[in-house]
Amino acid sequence: MAISLRVNGTAYEVDVEPETPILWVLRDSIGLTGTKFGCGIAQCGVCTIHLDGRPIRSCITPVSSAVGRQITTIEGLSNDNSHPVQQAWIEHSTPQCGYCQSGQIMSAAALLSQTDNPSDSEIDSAMSGNLCRCGTYPRIRAAIHRAVEIYDASKS
Repeated sequence: MAISLRVNGTAYEVDVEPETPILWVLRDSIGLTGTKFGCGIAQCGVCTIHLDGRPIRSCITPVSSAVGRQITTIEGLSNDNSHPVQQAWIEHSTPQCGYCQSGQIMSAAALLSQTDNPSDSEIDSAMSGNLCRCGTYPRIRAAIHRAVEIYDASKS
């Protein structure tokens, strides 16, 4: 079945079943492999993308729910790592193994699009569904605070 999608500002038509998880459409049909597979049951956050600006778990979300809506993946955050969250992640050497980081970055970007200067408890709450086997949580929190500074500097 042909399904029309808008991913990172580009229109796509994919021939998949409506119940196919968005994750597999992104990776297998469109070729955007920045979004990773983790647990397959929406518990780890590795597959986080934005649907109309809100973070969702793409491993359990059927592609049919994205028709007429905007999907943003890690590749769509910026072409050159210029997004403030990406800049902060690089500055803080946040990843260790890196596997969870696209989901972490997408959750952090969603948080900062909703909250200008989140407290540690707001960061912990927003990021609580994203697991990091390497335990880089202190660097993630520091990078989010740094991203706020980068956002603020860009407004000046």
